[in-house]
Amino acid sequence: MKIRELRQKSDSELKRTLIDLRDKLRELRFNLAGGKVKNIKEVHQVKKDIAKILTLLNNGKE
Repeated sequence: MKIRELRQKSDSELKRTLIDLRDKLRELRFNLAGGKVKNIKEVHQVKKDIAKILTLLNNGKE
């Protein structure tokens, strides 16, 4: 997810996306522990996307 795309979303959309990404990360972690995840890089990418959204929400969109 690009930062440019995230800046175009409203705060409510960002919060909804954040909830969805956190659910996805939780699911990936459970699957990783169970040995079902093939792409470990996806966990890293989801964490980065969560950090981008949190940064925008905390600093405000500029």
